[in-house]
Amino acid sequence: MGIYSVEKLISEARRLATEFRRTTGKALPGVSGEIAEHDAARLLDLELCKERAAGYDAVGLGKREGKRVQIKGRVIFDEEKSGQRVGQLKLEQEWDSVVLVIMDENYEPYEIYEADREDILEVMGEAGKSARKKRGAMTVARFKIIARLVWTREEGELEDEIWDNRSGL
Repeated sequence: MGIYSVEKLISEARRLATEFRRTTGKALPGVSGEIAEHDAARLLDLELCKERAAGYDAVGLGKREGKRVQIKGRVIFDEEKSGQRVGQLKLEQEWDSVVLVIMDENYEPYEIYEADREDILEVMGEAGKSARKKRGAMTVARFKIIARLVWTREEGELEDEIWDNRSGL
C-alpha cells in the first residue's frame, strides 16, 4: 500500500494534466481514462476490476448490482468543436453497459451518460461495414443520443424517469 490515498493521487493527476495542457497545448495521454474510471466508480457505486481482460472495467453495486460496465472518458476542451469520439468500444466482448464520463478542461466530471449493450450494438449495426464500426468507434454526440444521463455535477446521480432523451424519436 502506498503512502498516498487514491483520492489524493487522482486529485494530483487532475492538476498535473490541466497544467500540462495549459503549458504545452496538448493533452497528457492516458490520464483522462484513469480519472474517468475512478470518478465513475466513486459516483455511480461501481467496483473497478483488478483484471481488465474481460471486456469491462467495473462491476455494479447497489442499483447496478452485477452489471458489467465499460468506462470511457472524454475531456471537452472546446464545446464548439464537433466530432469528438468515445474511446474504442469492445463490441466482441461481454459487458452490459458503457458509461461515458464527460469532463471539463480541469478534468473534473460534469456529466455521466450510460448506454445499454443492446442500444450500442443496434446503432453500430446501422453503421454498416465501415472501418469505424469495426473499431467500435462512435462520436460523443451519437453516444449521448442513445444513452441516458445518469449523473450531473449539479444534481448528482439521476433516476431514470428524470431524464428522457428519447422522447419524440
